[in-house]
Amino acid sequence: MRHFTRCLMGAALLVSVGSSAHAADDTRVGLVPGGPHPYFAAWDQAAKDAVRDFGLAGADYKVPQKWELTQQNQLLESMLSQGYNGFLIFPGDSVGTVSTVSEIVGNGAPVVTGAGCLKDPSEAAFCLGTDTGNSAYLGTKELLKVLGQGKRIAHFTGFLVDPNTQLRIDAVERAAKEGGATVVQVIADIDAPEPAEEKINAYLAAHAGEIDGIVTTAWVPAVVSANALRKIGDKRIKMVGIDHDEVVLKAIKDGFVSGTMLQNPYGQGYVGAFALDKLRKGCTVKADAPFKSNALTAKFIDSGTIFVGSDKVDTYVDAMRDETKKLLAGFDTTYLTCP
Repeated sequence: MRHFTRCLMGAALLVSVGSSAHAADDTRVGLVPGGPHPYFAAWDQAAKDAVRDFGLAGADYKVPQKWELTQQNQLLESMLSQGYNGFLIFPGDSVGTVSTVSEIVGNGAPVVTGAGCLKDPSEAAFCLGTDTGNSAYLGTKELLKVLGQGKRIAHFTGFLVDPNTQLRIDAVERAAKEGGATVVQVIADIDAPEPAEEKINAYLAAHAGEIDGIVTTAWVPAVVSANALRKIGDKRIKMVGIDHDEVVLKAIKDGFVSGTMLQNPYGQGYVGAFALDKLRKGCTVKADAPFKSNALTAKFIDSGTIFVGSDKVDTYVDAMRDETKKLLAGFDTTYLTCP
């Protein structure tokens, strides 16, 4: 931590010098997830488009080599020392990342958290992400429309260190209870290929005949489950997945998956970069902005979610673009006070 602090002090000098020399166009945004994951790949294109559309000096998507908090902190330290002066960060730990963000903001670089939130209080301007609980709730409701009441559901979900995972577990349980269904199995901590393949395939090999539906609320479990149902040729078990991996989309077309809950990682990166540039140019977050609340923060903005079934699977990109347009429209007047 002492090394990180020394680098921050050096970076602060770089930021200060850069600000005086390039007051209008020196925003360099770093978009940093907690580790490698296909969900965040859309942040790369969002960064490029933000540079083009908002006239930023730069915006780059950088990924820690592993899902380890120390690696993310080291990457942020390095980027700050290179002159990045605004950050969209997926917190490696909803509590452990609070002090890191505080140090970054203390050195003049605003921070917005994306796709996952910090636990209040924190120095992050706000959290821009999927209302994961609502997405899981709506996805389970979509599954129940196909299944009906009295059915048995398995829920496959993400990393336990991800602050969204418990929100998703609670939401699926609530939706199932309201719909007269039972969640008979929750398998978490499997948002990586090896554990997902091992645990989902083992579960279905032993218990496929005991469940009527599957809801997945993380990227890799959705892909592995879609592949597993195709492999065993089972269209009796209904499934609602999440995100837009090609495996899931093709499984929807072929009838092995009922639909998927789209998130909006592109919109998080694009609008997050827009907001960071505004904050660097003197805008402040409105005290009375219409933020939502979740279990972690009272400064949450929903980046959008939508169910895509077989009737819309070929036009899902249009659905994501529409969500981003809605998010950006009036964003600054709604959430910011600008000079």
